[in-house]
Amino acid sequence: MTTETQTRGLAGTLFDGRNPRIVEIKGIPMDAKLGPHMLYITNVDRPGFIGAMGTTLGDAGINIATFALGREDQGGRAIALIEVDDAVPEDVLDKVRRLPQVVQVKPMAF
Repeated sequence: MTTETQTRGLAGTLFDGRNPRIVEIKGIPMDAKLGPHMLYITNVDRPGFIGAMGTTLGDAGINIATFALGREDQGGRAIALIEVDDAVPEDVLDKVRRLPQVVQVKPMAF
């Protein structure tokens, strides 16, 4: 994909001819189901990220439906695609952004 500011790689596939999955983002392998409300998170692969992010969402009453994480290598760059039941409010996104391992958070809606 190419935008006005950058070029990024993205690969997907269809399971059963009707269930799209993301299988690679920026060269990082993963297997992510798409849903109506998603979070795209880039982070540094360090212990505690998944727990802190889950606690932050859980404390706000936001349920995780699916979670996919891929990484370049141990301790390197990682990407999480998280499907949640409802849109995540901006104040909760800000709390996730402030987690030590997080590089960026982007909400997505399909």
